[in-house]
Amino acid sequence: MTKLSVNINKIATLRNARGGDRPNVVQVAKDCERFGAQGITVHPRPDERHIRYRDVYDLHEIVTTEFNIEGNPTPDFLRMVLDIKPAQVTLVPDAPDAITSNAGWDTIRNKDFLKDIIHKLKESGIRTSIFVDPDLSMLEGAAAVDTDRVELYTEAYASGYHQNRDAAIATYVQASEKAAELGLGLNAGHDLDLDNLKYLKDNLLNLQEVSIGHALVCDALYFGLENTIQLYLRQLQ
Repeated sequence: MTKLSVNINKIATLRNARGGDRPNVVQVAKDCERFGAQGITVHPRPDERHIRYRDVYDLHEIVTTEFNIEGNPTPDFLRMVLDIKPAQVTLVPDAPDAITSNAGWDTIRNKDFLKDIIHKLKESGIRTSIFVDPDLSMLEGAAAVDTDRVELYTEAYASGYHQNRDAAIATYVQASEKAAELGLGLNAGHDLDLDNLKYLKDNLLNLQEVSIGHALVCDALYFGLENTIQLYLRQLQ
């Protein structure tokens, strides 16, 4: 079964909009795990506009499933993850002012940079994943820097799903096959929801994990958090 990691950034966004500590991100993470999530994902950014660095340390103390920390490997980010040593670090090339991640790594142009960072992370026993577009050359570049996994950026799949889902999935199937050929683990994330998730999972047979936040939190406003997590898990069975 493909694992569901719940990204709780939007919970922190809601908290920060009012100040104080409601909703409490630590309690939400505990509840997500209690409701069946197999991982918790956070993506702290330098301006701390949603998840704060303090949150990451607090979550590290209580997460009992897989803790996945995403982010651009700035010096501050690297110091934090090397201190915490989560189960997985996902490297994302987002600019500091990006609203959300909008592109994968150029693993060829950034080969030396990524290889050095991945070496440091793996020396500390941290599984590494690189956020990439479904481009075969980028997957080959990912294998060359010795990452454990890649996370496919699924925005293009999600945006094309309702027009022509066979066409939308095609490059992702090729990418999943290439990942398997290269010995890379496979994750996916971005704009996945209750409409498009099952079709992705059914066509990427080696898909190990999806990270979902925005759509899941939006659905939870209507269905409740426990029911929503169960609905997403059902799509992954």
